[in-house]
Amino acid sequence: MSYRSHGAGSSQDAPANPERHLHRGQTIHRLAHNEPVNDLAPLLTPEGRALLDAVRGTAPADELAVATRLRREHPADLVSAALGQARLRQRAEAKFGAEDAGRMFFTPNGVEQSTRASVASYRAERFRALGVRSVADLCCGIGGDAIALARAGVRVLAVDRDPATVAVARANADVLGLADLIEVREADVTEVDTAGHDAVFVDPARRGGRGRIFDPEAYSPPLSWAIGTALKAPHAALKVAPGIPHEAVPADAEAEWISDGGDVKEAVLWFGAGAGAVRATLLPGPRTLLGRGLPNPRVRSVGRYLYEPDGAVIRAHLVAEVAEDLDGGLVDETIAYITADELRPTPYASAYEITDRLPFNVKKLKALLREREVGILTVKKRGSAVEPEELRRKALPKQHGRNAATVFLTRVAGAPTMLLGHPV
Repeated sequence: MSYRSHGAGSSQDAPANPERHLHRGQTIHRLAHNEPVNDLAPLLTPEGRALLDAVRGTAPADELAVATRLRREHPADLVSAALGQARLRQRAEAKFGAEDAGRMFFTPNGVEQSTRASVASYRAERFRALGVRSVADLCCGIGGDAIALARAGVRVLAVDRDPATVAVARANADVLGLADLIEVREADVTEVDTAGHDAVFVDPARRGGRGRIFDPEAYSPPLSWAIGTALKAPHAALKVAPGIPHEAVPADAEAEWISDGGDVKEAVLWFGAGAGAVRATLLPGPRTLLGRGLPNPRVRSVGRYLYEPDGAVIRAHLVAEVAEDLDGGLVDETIAYITADELRPTPYASAYEITDRLPFNVKKLKALLREREVGILTVKKRGSAVEPEELRRKALPKQHGRNAATVFLTRVAGAPTMLLGHPV
């Protein structure tokens, strides 16, 4: 049975209907009508590049007027392609930065699924620190990870089976001046010989026709295939969803959860370094918290300070490590809020000073907010079904005050509770 890279369906065989097994960058109508999938070529011509420069930074409201003007001198399809690429470049700035995004090429799926540049750069540095000088990047997509590896001085074989995606990856390597370090190959990843490389990186597709895929064996290719490939290499990294069950992590792998700017971006299974280890890495930094195998933290009464652990810490099940460092405990055995009597600096959690504790009661909260002249209310919750916007609408006084506050909707020793405070 042959598994292929970046299929959107959960089927493990190549399906008979290509519309159900899309890859990064493919478009349904082209596949359905057997049209050429590589429509990037016209944009790489002098005329196409000139059009891309002409439409750079075009606002959505101005697109019609710009298109009408440019179609007087250029083919309509080429103008539309340039405007579409300009929109994708604008969307990609959040991941790649304005300078790179303004030169690179993208597909709609590529923008959504590619790794954020800061995360890819961090992972490339980890590879380099391991002495890796060549990587087989399987399921490379538009080449975001390959670019980061090449910039770290690592030679890359970037593989994907979708012709349109391969064309984009190759164009990106060229436009960024990295073509000498990145070989882009159109192939089935399961048929690629990786024996000549120091490491393997696999980023399987984790989205299907119905959205995110949560079963690792429904990835394309499946996680079991990726693990088998990783075990054959001196070093390997497998990108997986942050919600991967801990029991699905192989014993001979290190599991790392990565957040960037407070948002959890991915989990990575590393082979060939730190078997059995668990870590949470926070970017920028990086700041890395290693698991120490601690038991669950004790539950204690609410102290003066409340700490909200970073999402990567929570996903990595390392709340106990942070609680020990803070000499704190949990407000409830099922809630990842840490409370302590003293303020201690930590990069792994946000600290709040708690001023009030009251049972869940919207009227009492509204009265307290009026008394404190609160006009800006941040609502955070763990273990509560209440919607923050609904609470904010009901609790904020009509005459908004000038002060700000944060309310935590949670459970304390099993009881629904409101904790009012402010960031330290």
